[in-house]
Amino acid sequence: MEPPRPAAAAVDMARSSPRATPKSKASAQKEGGRESTQESSRSDRSDLLRRLQKEGNKEVINLVVIGHVDAGKSTLVGHLLYLLGQVSQKQMHRFEQDSRKAGKASFAYAWALDETEEERERGVTMDIAPRTFETETRRLVLLDAPGHRDFIPNMLMGASSADAALLVLSAVNGEFESGFEAGGQTREHALLVRSLGVSQLIVAVNKLDTAQWARARYDELRERISAFLIRQAGFREQDIQFVPVSGLTGDNLLPSSKQHPTPQVLTEWYSGATLLDCLDKLRPPERLFDRPMRIAISDVYKAGSGLGVSGRVETGFVATGDRLMSQPAGLPCSVKNIILESGEPKQVAGAGELVTMTLNGVDLGQVLIGAVLSEMSSPCPSGNRLRARIVVIGERPLTVGQPLMLHIKAAAEPATVRKIVSQIDKATGEVLKKGPRSLPKGSTGEVELKVQRLVCAERFADCKELGRCMLRLGDTTVAAGIVLKVRIDKEQE
Repeated sequence: MEPPRPAAAAVDMARSSPRATPKSKASAQKEGGRESTQESSRSDRSDLLRRLQKEGNKEVINLVVIGHVDAGKSTLVGHLLYLLGQVSQKQMHRFEQDSRKAGKASFAYAWALDETEEERERGVTMDIAPRTFETETRRLVLLDAPGHRDFIPNMLMGASSADAALLVLSAVNGEFESGFEAGGQTREHALLVRSLGVSQLIVAVNKLDTAQWARARYDELRERISAFLIRQAGFREQDIQFVPVSGLTGDNLLPSSKQHPTPQVLTEWYSGATLLDCLDKLRPPERLFDRPMRIAISDVYKAGSGLGVSGRVETGFVATGDRLMSQPAGLPCSVKNIILESGEPKQVAGAGELVTMTLNGVDLGQVLIGAVLSEMSSPCPSGNRLRARIVVIGERPLTVGQPLMLHIKAAAEPATVRKIVSQIDKATGEVLKKGPRSLPKGSTGEVELKVQRLVCAERFADCKELGRCMLRLGDTTVAAGIVLKVRIDKEQE
């Protein structure tokens, strides 16, 4: 970057410039007036958004549901939605009949979320299924993520939009162990969501009814998972809530009632919160409305005469009629309409909200999953060279020249470790070794990555939401960390 010029030199340049004429001054005044008008308009819209947030609207929390395959995530969430009135009795009756005909009677509640024929036939969640409901103080967007390792990329899309996570464990003998030990998704899901910035976690010990609500089994699972979550995944003890539940019977999902009393065998030793109580205790994260607008795109499709996109407003806010730029392609477009994840049309949407929008001025194939929409005056940075500080969480060491898949929000791009700058002491930040050929498991270091195509990213210090990255190889997460620098290598292009 060119250093700032001395003031005198700047004055001399202005005096000698042929553009320094009365006409150019008028032009400058016009430009200044336009910028002032834009600032005024932006301020008005910012005030509008803040009023909309306060006018009886509840704080929005995006909650991703994670855990090993067959932990009962979809059944748990589906039953919760039914008890809250989000699934009608008529719909539930149809799910019960259809699942019984298919020989999968125990999957009835899961079918409230697993809607595709393939998901129901295989008995596993394959894609993210967002559902919205409200508690006394919160509006929650549930993102039911796939538990099977084959669908980790889809799980990452949901986790990258989450403010908090619900980790579902199975109390059935052998099921918790298979999910928690090597190759299971319980560990990897917890590591992934923490690496993506999720700091609040609810751990639901599910299927405890199959163990006759035994306190010993609950305590065993709580002790084992707590040690991992705190010491290895990096969660703080005060940010983790535990709750015993049964997704199939619905026990301890909601407060005890005459229609659905809590089993006495559970109340003999447990008097804590229900799952709904835990959800109500989640803290809404800070929403950065005053930052430059960024929308990370997670889905793209044809929408009539325009282009439909879905994603999360990471920072700032967006309004219908806005002129935006799609990065890294640098394509201008305009917002035709905005719809929230609940199906509610909106004129303005702010940081933290999941939106679907119709864009004019761009076509299918021009805007890809992983792109970022931003203001014309403040486009999101993009590059094919990144420097990152990472922690190696895979079983194998990270080596120079290793081909990997780089994940930033919904973007997934082939990349190579071009250089390991240093190995760093995780506690003190002290450089332990410069230019090592590899980083062993559990170590921290700075690396330079070469990406095949331009990818949207920002320095973590500037934008945490777009400053986190993950490196995967096949179906395994190798490392995760934060972006320190983003640049474009012209030669590589």
